[in-house]
Amino acid sequence: MPRNVEVKARIHDWEGSLQVCQQLSGSNGEKILQRDVFFNTTKGRLKLRDFQDGNGQLIYYERPDQLGPKLSNYSISNTADPHGLEAVLAEALGVRGKVIKERFLFLVGQTRIHLDRVKDLGDFVELEVVLMDSQTAQDGDLIAQGLMNSLKISQDDLLTGAYMDLLQDLNKC
Repeated sequence: MPRNVEVKARIHDWEGSLQVCQQLSGSNGEKILQRDVFFNTTKGRLKLRDFQDGNGQLIYYERPDQLGPKLSNYSISNTADPHGLEAVLAEALGVRGKVIKERFLFLVGQTRIHLDRVKDLGDFVELEVVLMDSQTAQDGDLIAQGLMNSLKISQDDLLTGAYMDLLQDLNKC
């Protein structure tokens, strides 16, 4: 199963974060529209990512809900029928909720940096340090910490869970 070290944090300066990502990656990034549908599961998280262009990915992942860099194990399967797959999974498992976002993707070495504008939640940055087989979670932590410093991510801005968790917490209020 592929592994990465992830960090998710709230950002307060979209333009400043965008500029840092552009400098680090040497690119303007790639804009991606995403609609994630989360399904009920007994362990981990299962989501269908609809790219809103007729393509999607079914993604299962296990990741601890903790602040700062955390190891994530995941599996991905591509689909050319996200709406049909969503209907089947919704019938079989039930829908936990949906997350709609505009994502800007930047590649920096072995790290995918996502600047996300999440509907009803705000602006976030997500780091995914994709680990090679020979690397440990600690190797990924070091890379993530360096990028966190470059992006001026503070401890107070770190998040533990997924956007889905934040949306559910928001709806409880």
